[in-house]
Amino acid sequence: MSVTSRYRDAWEGFWRDAPEEPGAVIWDAEPAVTAERHLVLFRPHLADPELPLVDLGCGNGTQTRFLADRFARVLGVDLSVAALDHARRRDPARRAGFAQLDATDADAVRALHERLGDANVYLRGVIHQSEPADRRPVAEAVAALVGERGRAFLVELAESAKKVLADLAHDPAGPPPKLRPVFAHGLAPAEVADAALTELLHTAGLTVLASGDLPLATTESAPDGRPIELPARWLVVGAGPGHP
Repeated sequence: MSVTSRYRDAWEGFWRDAPEEPGAVIWDAEPAVTAERHLVLFRPHLADPELPLVDLGCGNGTQTRFLADRFARVLGVDLSVAALDHARRRDPARRAGFAQLDATDADAVRALHERLGDANVYLRGVIHQSEPADRRPVAEAVAALVGERGRAFLVELAESAKKVLADLAHDPAGPPPKLRPVFAHGLAPAEVADAALTELLHTAGLTVLASGDLPLATTESAPDGRPIELPARWLVVGAGPGHP
């Protein structure tokens, strides 16, 4: 299985059109309000911090570079070649590695696991942004990459974020500038119910070790100047029978 050409083309178009400057993409928030906060929650659950870390759905690599300064080996993977071009240009010191990966391609995921061995995985906003048929394969990719010893940290928009985004999209003045390209390229965030996310992970053979609520920071502001944060859930998962 692999993603549809429509979905692949949507992401290629989005990243080809994305500006180079930091913070120009809506979810390209500073690591201080994203990955750094997430690591505080993730580290206590790492069975082996020395395992390779895979940033699954790395985009332009902002969080990947931050993670590469804190783990011995970090690999950012993404469906989009254009996103990886951004990521490599912004990492001239080659702190991280980057590679193209369709997470719904079980053979490609298996090959990556064979190359790396068990890995810890960082996943920010990938499942809720995937097409319905792709969500289970993405969860299964996480399970395949962590293997027996790895752990994964996931951050996904809560279902309540859908209304927040809808209100922003239908504002009389139009969507905020950084949100417009998301809709213009046919990408639909916040499309997974909270219970469905947990069930996807359970079905993939993952145990939920910890979870909670933590808003997802964006680089966009509301008309009154307040930074926009979207309702989100975080989960730490590992191998084993999960619980819904």
